[in-house]
Amino acid sequence: MTAQDNAKPQALPRSAYRLFRSLSTRWMDNDAYGHVNNVVYYSWFDTAVNAFLIEQGALDVQQGAVIGLVVETQCNYFSPLAFPQAVDAGIRVARLGNSSVRYEVGLFAQGEPLCAACGHFVHVYVDRLSRRPVALPEKLKTALENLL
Repeated sequence: MTAQDNAKPQALPRSAYRLFRSLSTRWMDNDAYGHVNNVVYYSWFDTAVNAFLIEQGALDVQQGAVIGLVVETQCNYFSPLAFPQAVDAGIRVARLGNSSVRYEVGLFAQGEPLCAACGHFVHVYVDRLSRRPVALPEKLKTALENLL
């Protein structure tokens, strides 16, 4: 563990991310405390990354031979988001391995310079049937290299 690992998490600026997707809060996202419930943030992570991969032709959720399984996830919260509010999801790839990818996502209230929350998840890409790790397909690798 490095000294940086022990550092208090900080809200990151938009410039820390390579690509942005617009998302919207929904009425049902707010919890009893009047802000978006923490579980929704993880849904936004999945939505932002997987929509990008599908648009790039790098992920076929119905029939693709290779699928990504989440093996690790984490999120830090800095300021609340709530309905009705537009959200921008910033995406970047922090690490690209032979069969795995660490995605990092920052969630920003539209127009705000610092993220309201940021986190990551790791996909291990596996054969759909055997669930054994496989090398990243070339189309997927190319799409992800643009986010490094």
